[in-house]
Parts: sequence; C-alpha cells; structure tokens
Amino acid sequence: MTLVLLAVLLWIGAWALNGWLTRGTRHRVRAVRMAVPLIFGVTVLLVWELVVRGLGVPTAILPAPSRIGATFGANLPLLWGDFVQTILKGALSGLAIGVAAALVTAVLVDRFDVLRRGLLPVGSFMAALPIVGTAPILVMWFGFGWESKAAVVVLMVFFPMLVNTVAGLQDTTGMQRDLMRTYGAGYWPTLVKLRIPAALPFVFNGLKIASTLAMIGAIVAEFFGSPTQGIGFRISASNGQLALDMVWAAILVGALAGSAVYGIISLVERWVTFWHPSQRT
Repeated sequence: MTLVLLAVLLWIGAWALNGWLTRGTRHRVRAVRMAVPLIFGVTVLLVWELVVRGLGVPTAILPAPSRIGATFGANLPLLWGDFVQTILKGALSGLAIGVAAALVTAVLVDRFDVLRRGLLPVGSFMAALPIVGTAPILVMWFGFGWESKAAVVVLMVFFPMLVNTVAGLQDTTGMQRDLMRTYGAGYWPTLVKLRIPAALPFVFNGLKIASTLAMIGAIVAEFFGSPTQGIGFRISASNGQLALDMVWAAILVGALAGSAVYGIISLVERWVTFWHPSQRT
C-alpha cells in the first residue's frame, strides 16, 4: 500500500504543478506548452507502475510499463517486421491510394453536379459500414497478404477525405468567384488559383482523420486473416497466449507509428497553410 499511496501523492503533485504552469500567461511560453503534456504522460506511466507493483496485479491482467518496455526492447526485430507488414505495406499504401482517389473524385464531384447529388449520399452510407463486416469480405477478395489490409484502409479513408475536400472546394465566397470571373478566369484556373488553396485546411483536416483511420483499419483487418506477421496478428496471437506484455508492446508500435504520421501531416499543414488563421500564434 506504500507504493499506492506514493502514486496518489505523485498524481496530486503533478496535477498541482501542471495547474501552476498553465495559470496566467505562462501557458503561452513554448517550453511550458511542451512541458505540460510531457509531465502528464510521465506521471501516468509512473502511477501505472506504482499501482501495478503496489497491488501486485498479475502480468496476465495488466503488466507494468517497465515490463512492457523490456518486452519491446527484447523483440525489436520481430516488432519491426510487424511494423513493415502493417504500417508501411498495409496502412500507408492504402492511405496513399485512398487519399489520391478521393482528391480526384472531389474535383469531379465539384465539377459535375450529378455526381454530388448521386455519390455523396452513397458515401455517407458506405462510411457507416462497420469494419468488422467489410474486412472479412475484402480479405476473401484480395487474400491474406497486405493487399487486403490496404483495401480496407482505402474503403475507410476514401469517403471522409472526399467529404472534407468537397466542403473545402465550396468554401470560397461568391465575391471571390466573381472577382476571378472579372479577370476572365474559367473553371480550371479558378480551381487551381483560388478554390484548391482555400480548400487546403479542409484537405489537411481530412488527412488527419484519414491517417488515424488508416492505422485502425490496417490493424483490425489483420484479425480476420493475415500471414504470421503484423501488429494485428501479434495482438491476437499474444492475447491468446496471455502474453499481455507483448500485446502492449505491439500496441505501442501502432501508437508510435500513428503519432508519427499525424505529426508529419501537422508539420506539413503548418508549412503549407501558414496564411490560415488557425496557424497564427
């Protein structure tokens, strides 16, 4: 119980420290903005470690972070192979195909009103389909390799990306479009010089959503059939063996990969849409 009491005191102390750091104008300092989530994350890990050790929680129920870290370090080659199979081959390839197809389709939907009236309602229906229903079908169609996982990702990211891009292309005002017409600009010059730049914040918002869905889709699809490799396969197999430390290590790989992709997209967004009010500090 001593460790549990220490965990409670640690949590209270970290909470008070973060409260002090965010009080007044301190939260505007860049170092403080970086320190607050770091302090919170480290505190969660320490409290987790102390509570698990203090209460003697079995490893088969909840392993301590130190045990997960040791398992992660001891199985790096195995986890790297899972990362390549699930993230690089399945998730990122499906994300690239789905995003490219959605961008092209969005321009066509914007250009031809019949597509907007016919495709977007179907898109809402398709986006609502549960992955546990579509993944087994796509695995049967495309096989147990990474191709079926990429197909699941394409299906998951296409319509959210399409809806966001179409909304962005329609975000310009009537006055802006009238100004382009007074310059003698037709549809395509207006699209390239006005509407696509105006749609970029929507496009990047869709990319952020799609990147998260891509990681989830590729991992979950592996539960319905995969070679003896992949993050989803590792989670399923290790869970059946009650090796919860390996399960958490595989989850950590997926979390790190998803955070890295999301962070890269955010950095590119900040660089490309520096002019947008959301990027101003």
